[in-house]
Amino acid sequence: MKPKAIFNWSSGKDSALALYKTLKEENLEIISLLTSINEEFQRISMHGVHVSLLEKQAESLGLNLIKMEIPKEPSMEQYREIMTRTMSGIQAQGVTHSIFGDIFLEDLRKYREDQLKAIGMEAVFPLWKQNTTDLIREFLDLGFKTIVTCVNETYLDQSFAGRIIDESFINDLPENADPCGENGEFHTFTFDGPIFKEPVPFEIGETVKKTYPKPKNSPEDEDGEYVFWFCDLILK
Repeated sequence: MKPKAIFNWSSGKDSALALYKTLKEENLEIISLLTSINEEFQRISMHGVHVSLLEKQAESLGLNLIKMEIPKEPSMEQYREIMTRTMSGIQAQGVTHSIFGDIFLEDLRKYREDQLKAIGMEAVFPLWKQNTTDLIREFLDLGFKTIVTCVNETYLDQSFAGRIIDESFINDLPENADPCGENGEFHTFTFDGPIFKEPVPFEIGETVKKTYPKPKNSPEDEDGEYVFWFCDLILK
């Protein structure tokens, strides 16, 4: 009997490729997707994708979906409480592994591993430390299709929001942008590919600008804000 696992699903390309690789290896039994949702807006955090599209995605993947609803601005205590409650329910189903689509960010990996180790679970990273240029080309060669739902204006301008990722998109990226968006340059919604029973149907809505204050790590830090462009997707 294979160990049971939960898959931390963002709805984007890295999640899709990591899920593809996990299913292909057949070492773990994935019992469900787990996605964090903004409770107020009913959208996936940072990706800005509405829950209706997420649900259609899970349906096409043929996997159960657990939605972990998070308040708009949760305290660390609130977040830990929600996470503990959610993971306790998952563990009760005999789950021993938690899968992530992370590629880099050592601190994030250590945080995930430490949190899971504390409750007797193991973290799995199918894409870890792989070359991101190779990964995005493998993703496209496999037949996956994904659309950019959010861009960080620090790296990319508004015109990149709402674009399908293809060779032209990759070629248009500035030199300082990672082809998989691993520095937070952009986020995506994957709507078709070899693990989908059928494409997720959607229409492109309006693109909106949102700003967020930059964190001040010391009194000397200057005030500032991050600018993001979100392209809304509407379920057909």
